[in-house]
Amino acid sequence: MGEAHESRGPLSGIRVTDFTWAWAGPQGTLLLGMLGAEVIKIESHARLDHARVHSLSAGAVRGDLDESPLFNDLNLGKLSINLDLRKEEARDVARRLVAKSDVVSQNMRPGVLNRLGLGYEDLRSVKPDIIMLSSSAVGATGPEGSYAGYAPTFACMSGAVEITGYPDQPPSPLSGAVDLRVGTTAAFAVLAALHYRQRTGEGQHIDLSSTEVMSSMIGEAFLGYNASGRLPERSGNRDAAMAPHNCYRCRGEEQWLSIAVGTEAEWTALRSVIADPERGDEAFAGPLERWQNQDRLDAIVERWTRERDPREAMEVLQRAGVAAMRVHTGISISKDPQVQARGVFETVEHPRIGERAVVRPPWRLEGVRVRRAAPLIGEHTDYVLNEILGLSRDEIDRLAEAGALN
Repeated sequence: MGEAHESRGPLSGIRVTDFTWAWAGPQGTLLLGMLGAEVIKIESHARLDHARVHSLSAGAVRGDLDESPLFNDLNLGKLSINLDLRKEEARDVARRLVAKSDVVSQNMRPGVLNRLGLGYEDLRSVKPDIIMLSSSAVGATGPEGSYAGYAPTFACMSGAVEITGYPDQPPSPLSGAVDLRVGTTAAFAVLAALHYRQRTGEGQHIDLSSTEVMSSMIGEAFLGYNASGRLPERSGNRDAAMAPHNCYRCRGEEQWLSIAVGTEAEWTALRSVIADPERGDEAFAGPLERWQNQDRLDAIVERWTRERDPREAMEVLQRAGVAAMRVHTGISISKDPQVQARGVFETVEHPRIGERAVVRPPWRLEGVRVRRAAPLIGEHTDYVLNEILGLSRDEIDRLAEAGALN
């Protein structure tokens, strides 16, 4: 067991007790684990992580609890211990685990862990310098602090959905990508808290609002409104200043190319590639004129892209100095030469779903890698209880008999 759980990377030696579930919470602890932390996921058959059985975007997961590709992708390298937190014996085990941990992460509705005797003040009594990350829909305070929420909720409440989409269509919903942004922000907050503890010796409770995470990512919209009094509007793929700036149809079914021109040099380069007599029209003489005449300009650009494969068009434009990129599908990105050269995907062997390609950490750091597949439910219960907490076989058996290890 020892070799399987060796930790390498910048967070080597850091232990995380992980009460998270669904998407946003596990994404945060996934990143900490990829940086080398040992992440111990608290699970229970009485309250399953719904990523094991259901996806909001794809529906029910086929197979049993240990065959969810979604759960695997969000929980790579973690350990899993079964603890039914409805039982005091299980809660006592959780406290003992926290006493040997550096970080606790949870994304239940505010107040749930407090009622179980596992809130920040409870856990600080067993580990004074513990860092606790609590992620929720709108934070734990204020008149809406008890609200539940999932990614579409966070996105709508943040204001991001209102400015996402096309001007002649309703706002576009945002889902899984929101969770991943919230999880990434949570991991960053934990890193900052670890750095602070390293300097001061003090832990802290991080109250993270998923809604505020998303609001912080559209800061220019708030700044623009405060400066001008004008509400931002949906603009599709267009930019507030750059033109052309859009996605253009290419040869083939649902093939697209994104092009963004931000300087006169780039415009000159685009003109040199697109041999269209209209490209030199006075209506496109300068940045403002091009922005004011985007409908005509987009039609000119798309006449050129429609005749070409998106990768061919991308390479021609990039060589000329124009920012252009094909719009990938899931299949095309897996075969993309740049993605393959960077080793974005790595293969892990899962005991139930077999060999599976997963996304590597987004950083290239010494010792940072995907260590193994996600755990089977409760797979490491004995290891955690015996080797980390030092419980005897008799003590473990008594916990099982009490229903604490369900």
